[in-house]
Amino acid sequence: MEKEKLKDFAAIVMEAQRGELVFPTSVNAALSLQLSLADPACHDEDVIRKLLAEPVLAARAVALANSAVFRSNGAALATSVRVAVMRLGYRNLYSLAAAMVVRQFGSRITDPVLRGQAEQLWRYTAHVAALAYVIAQRITKIDADTALFAGIMHEVGGFYLLGRADAIPGLLDDPDEWMGAAQEIIAREIMKKLQVPEPVAIAIVSLRGGAIGIPPQGLRDTLLLARQLSPVASPLPYTEDLALTRTPALTRYLNEPAVAALLDEAAEQAKSMSAALLV
Repeated sequence: MEKEKLKDFAAIVMEAQRGELVFPTSVNAALSLQLSLADPACHDEDVIRKLLAEPVLAARAVALANSAVFRSNGAALATSVRVAVMRLGYRNLYSLAAAMVVRQFGSRITDPVLRGQAEQLWRYTAHVAALAYVIAQRITKIDADTALFAGIMHEVGGFYLLGRADAIPGLLDDPDEWMGAAQEIIAREIMKKLQVPEPVAIAIVSLRGGAIGIPPQGLRDTLLLARQLSPVASPLPYTEDLALTRTPALTRYLNEPAVAALLDEAAEQAKSMSAALLV
């Protein structure tokens, strides 16, 4: 890595460690909604009012409420924000707001190549989050809402670096191992800023170099399996060293008839859920 590029990375990491993160002003509405949802005294009317004030968030909430996962019991089509709030619950609305925050990190990118990477990274993230939700329900038996939130947040460091690369040409050229470490540090600091619960943050930063347990257990394995099964690849070259190569043991596990059937059902459910996140 060139000395100047190394200096740029070092400066970005130091800024993050000092809490001097550069957040787009467009995330303010989503952060405000997150604060409201985290307040024990929050009322449904407050949430509905905030959603109605942000048409994009409102549309995504209704779309998510109408995805197959949330209509699996034959529920009627949600046609209002009020119905969406009741159906999704505060925790899934919190994840939806987090999705908007993460997505906005790449919203100001002007370089066409970097913008394309940011768009692909969001498609990948949406698929991983949706798969994590249904894998948590059907395979690993952990809290699905937590898995959805973790899936949305797991590439936040990558989004941040793509946004900064737009202002620092060549920052992400010729990536090497050090870049992955920088992403990990930056992701930790962003998650602190966004008040991501420590168990979720630990699972996310432990993904790098991780291997899926057989059978998969816990949040980390849920995310790793979702990454494996995502139909969209991450565009970030410095994530290639993550556990994306299927071992013989994992292949055998995934080919077990009962597991394969569950994963087929999960993939179908995840399609509509990821589509809602991509609205």
